[in-house]
Amino acid sequence: MDFAIPEEIRMVLDAHRKFVEQELLPLERESGLDRRDPDEEIPQELLARVRRRSGELGFYGIHMPEEAGGGGLSNVGVTLLREQAFSFGSPLAALSLAGPEGPSLILMDANEQQRKKFVEPLVRGEISCAFALTEPGAGSDAQNIRTRAVRHGDDYVLNGQKVFITNGKYAHFAIVFAVTDPGRKARGGISAFLVERGAPGFRVGRDNVGMVGGGTQVELIFEDCRVPAQNLLGQEGYAFASAMRFLGAGRLSIAAMCLGIADYLLRRSTSYAKQRETFGRPIADRQAIQWMLAEMATELYAARQMAYHASWKCDQGDPIIQESSMCKLYATEMVNKVADHAVQIHGGMGWMRELDIERYFRQVRVLRIVEGTSEVQKMIIARTLLAR
Repeated sequence: MDFAIPEEIRMVLDAHRKFVEQELLPLERESGLDRRDPDEEIPQELLARVRRRSGELGFYGIHMPEEAGGGGLSNVGVTLLREQAFSFGSPLAALSLAGPEGPSLILMDANEQQRKKFVEPLVRGEISCAFALTEPGAGSDAQNIRTRAVRHGDDYVLNGQKVFITNGKYAHFAIVFAVTDPGRKARGGISAFLVERGAPGFRVGRDNVGMVGGGTQVELIFEDCRVPAQNLLGQEGYAFASAMRFLGAGRLSIAAMCLGIADYLLRRSTSYAKQRETFGRPIADRQAIQWMLAEMATELYAARQMAYHASWKCDQGDPIIQESSMCKLYATEMVNKVADHAVQIHGGMGWMRELDIERYFRQVRVLRIVEGTSEVQKMIIARTLLAR
């Protein structure tokens, strides 16, 4: 197997690095973002500015196919690029690539009219969206959603509640999953709708206050919300199956994020260990510190190989249900261990808000929950093994 990074991907990585170093890092300093309380929200006007500029340069929607206005970058390229974006330890660098507020592959089910109105502006970073699936009684068991959509003439009427919806307060539209056939549920009974902000009967509920890292996750309420039938995404009843097709890419995305964060924390910890002295010697001379650094580097290396291989396999057109779950499971567990070691190496300073080490320690914890918990990933891995 050839492990060399193709030249075209290397050029994308170099261009993105220059964008971060020459535009985003200076912008962070100018805006005072590098001095803000880490649990405060980043100003929306700043986020919109970064999205638009990243869209102009072609990075924001680079993971989307060319027919949707994206860059058509391979899965290997997207994994490497997302890892790099998170390795700067910069919130704006991380936001230079689309997250839950940006274009996702499920939008490839959009028709021509929907692509022009929703998808293409989203890829260009001109608008943002929200992915509304999770409900109070349907987290990991997403097929158990209860939000209902009933056809009435030229509209669908939605009733239900969504929770923990990232960017729900600011999104121009939401991709809302609802049950259209209770008897079939996930096997042809769940549909997706593009619900625009301001639609009658659609409102934002309470904020999830106290969210670590200043998250913008909110509750979305639908009370006799009328959505034009033309805003149905894809074929009625088959949205859940469509979403499942793209889960592998989502799990690889989180794995790549973990790689970048772990790389940043390892570099910070290695540098600190060489500078910090106790009893007249750098703590890097202490075997206990050396072993923590060695464990961090080894687990990061292992997670990298898993993510790179799964991405390559996906590019070959092979199914990666098992591999993507393995990557998500291992990488999220890995980055939590790395963050824990980073705090330990920094000692008391690691728990001070003066540094960003404690923030990462708190933020990475949720990665073992979102996009399917570690326990769900183990269940999927076991099922694929037993089905052989």
